[in-house]
Amino acid sequence: MALTAAQLAAALAAPGLIREDVVDQVYNLDERIPTRFTDMVQSGSFSNLYSEWTENDLTAQNLDNAVVDGADTPGNDTKIGNRIGNRAQLSDKKVRISHASQSVDSIGSVGTIAYQTSRRLMDLRRDIEGIALSTQGSEVDNGTSTPGKTGSFFAYLKSNTARGTNGTSGGFNLNTKVVAAPTPGEARGLTWESVRNRIEEIYTKGGNPSVLMSVPGVIKRINSFLFSDAGKPFRADPRADVSGSGGGTAQTAQGYISVVLSDFGITMRLVDNRLQPTYNSADTTPKPVANVGLIDPAHVGLAYLFGYRTDELAKTGHAQNRLISNHWMVRVFREDAHGVEADIDPTAAVTAGTA
Repeated sequence: MALTAAQLAAALAAPGLIREDVVDQVYNLDERIPTRFTDMVQSGSFSNLYSEWTENDLTAQNLDNAVVDGADTPGNDTKIGNRIGNRAQLSDKKVRISHASQSVDSIGSVGTIAYQTSRRLMDLRRDIEGIALSTQGSEVDNGTSTPGKTGSFFAYLKSNTARGTNGTSGGFNLNTKVVAAPTPGEARGLTWESVRNRIEEIYTKGGNPSVLMSVPGVIKRINSFLFSDAGKPFRADPRADVSGSGGGTAQTAQGYISVVLSDFGITMRLVDNRLQPTYNSADTTPKPVANVGLIDPAHVGLAYLFGYRTDELAKTGHAQNRLISNHWMVRVFREDAHGVEADIDPTAAVTAGTA
């Protein structure tokens, strides 16, 4: 009888005398998920763990602005603004690799310090993206038990907001210098009329919201609404195929809308963010809900003390150690340049609503 593969596999106990056949690559599904908010907003730096900026407005229109020629000039139209700020947050990832792990021939080099460091850097970027889009308020680092926390983008917003029942806005407090977290409301469905109202509020104040960002479930249902008969008044039917050619007679199937033209001529991109977190609603039985952000990228940013850095720590026994860290903060230069539809149920259909 011939020697068989089964006999080789069973020899000397598993795995026997047959070499393993393993693809020398590690397949990762989520490392290509983009950090859409981080990549979109302004980038800056700071040199103090509490950093401030100043906001100022023009005076209100005076429709009675008429004076007598040659008259004296009493009064004073000078106007100063407010100093707004935020706290920094230190976020890190740790890597510990044994000398043996570094030296053996691991699949896809997964056991090496280089591989683990590069992946943990990706993890840190994802953490910062999610925290920046959470509902977290700011906290002061007390040097012992309480770490500093930066106020998130959505925590700042208090002017152009719509929330579920019992939901309240947070915002920056000029006296305490703290960004308060919003209070979740009850879950609700999104209406397009409410989105239009938020855009009007922002536009009237001077903002130009060019991005509507939310979790994939909400963006999907906005698309379903815009493709429906109810959403037809709010969309422009395409007159060319996907490549941009043709007169509309040979239409290529299009399954999503990525750009909406608002009532005021502002081109607004619909951006799904797989790293934007949901949070629990205030319902008796809480459910995951999401914020829908109407964002003017010119008036929000992320700032860094030293950027992403990797420090080589002292060896401990038979291990190499690395610390990947970033001291960062959110900067919402004008909260009234943005808006939010809060407490939105990602599973609920988007409807037209009423004017």
